[in-house]
Amino acid sequence: MSTSTPVSRRATRMLRRTPIWLLVAVLLVIVGYPLIWLLLGSFKSQREFLESPTWALPEQWNFDNYIVAWDTAGLGQSLFNSAITVLPSLFLMLLLGTAAAFALEVLVWKGRNGVLIIFLAGIMVPTQMILLPLFSTYFQLGLTGSLWPLIITYTATGLPLTVFLMATYFRAIPREVFEAATLDGASIYRQFFSIALPMMKNGLFTVGLVQFFFFWNDLLIALTFANSGSLRTLQVGLLNFNGQFGTTQYGPLFAAISINVFALLIIYLVLNQRIQKGLTAGAVKG
Repeated sequence: MSTSTPVSRRATRMLRRTPIWLLVAVLLVIVGYPLIWLLLGSFKSQREFLESPTWALPEQWNFDNYIVAWDTAGLGQSLFNSAITVLPSLFLMLLLGTAAAFALEVLVWKGRNGVLIIFLAGIMVPTQMILLPLFSTYFQLGLTGSLWPLIITYTATGLPLTVFLMATYFRAIPREVFEAATLDGASIYRQFFSIALPMMKNGLFTVGLVQFFFFWNDLLIALTFANSGSLRTLQVGLLNFNGQFGTTQYGPLFAAISINVFALLIIYLVLNQRIQKGLTAGAVKG
């Protein structure tokens, strides 16, 4: 009797966990199958895409599609354009957004609540509404034909959410820290760069990574302002894997998408712990 009780308890626990395991298995299939299908498709030829079933394995495992995608289709140039567009935008957005959040949450001045509401209102403005006025403004300023419209637009559209999130992180820092720095004679700039920024590392890292995925995967803004082949970002470049008579080259297209998707997946898996720490640090009451 004493030996059967632990066994029955263990069997009961396993039965209770079975629905959870089934749910996890279903989620893994839903998430994993498209990735596997995408990776297998990157090794197929154009004939296999048109004649073979979608679930068929590639007849030959070679990297010709990756070579075509990188060299012939200009994937390398598109990646470079995305990098020199997204990275400066992130730097400016984080610097300006953190400075604004510091002024709104740490400094005491009349009207700061109204300014914060204005920033929050910017989150609710659809990007589609501002594209045409922005295009006209950039054209009049002579900025079209360069990547500056993308950098400026990414920075501006990312500021409202960045200010809101960074203000939330600043609420977790005791005000006594800045009061003590003021008594020691530290200026506002010294407090911001020497105290606030180092204490906000997890928040900066998390917000920067979230906004990085938004900027990197953007198509609408890049398609509007990157209007020449030499300025195409990665997402715009993926629209141009066409062969003779406009037919889509599925093999190089799948190879290019695989490079983009799995590179971002690796970045997220490597930095996952830092993201969780940053999100936990910002989960404070206002």
